[in-house]
Amino acid sequence: MFTATLRDGFALRLMEERHAPALFAAVERERLHLREWLAWVDATRAEDDTLAFIRSALEQYAAGNGFAAGIWNQSRLAGTIGLHKIDWINRRVEIGYWLAREFAGRGVMTDACRAVTTHCFEELGLHRVEIRCAAGNARSAGVPKRLGFVLEATLREAHLLNGNFHDLLVFAMLAQNWIA
Repeated sequence: MFTATLRDGFALRLMEERHAPALFAAVERERLHLREWLAWVDATRAEDDTLAFIRSALEQYAAGNGFAAGIWNQSRLAGTIGLHKIDWINRRVEIGYWLAREFAGRGVMTDACRAVTTHCFEELGLHRVEIRCAAGNARSAGVPKRLGFVLEATLREAHLLNGNFHDLLVFAMLAQNWIA
């Protein structure tokens, strides 16, 4: 089971079905904030949608193709982080994440991404980890920058969100360049 201790009472724990109410409540609290940059938010309308996401993530984990973890502050869900489907042929993966506003600006997401990236290289034996975010999302883009990821590309108008296309930044880290 994937877990990682961060700092100041923060930890990463694999999302489980029993977490669906807490996850849905967190998305509801952060809905306006999250929908500015994340397309999946509008499709998450009920706790059952969240439960379906968790079940899918657990199947992904059982198949060895990634995971979704909660970012917990004691017993409170602060956000999530996870791996999109792992490309085992090319040994690469993309990290996705979000964090509630009240926890932003404290280095929590940077710590979480550091722990997940280390897991990808040291435990999974992957070669490449990517983080993609909308060009206008400065907070999200700050995370890979702080961790030393390289901005490799700007994919023009590659992200459709709320009826508008946004440029997508692609940051990457290679195993041989990672310093945990």
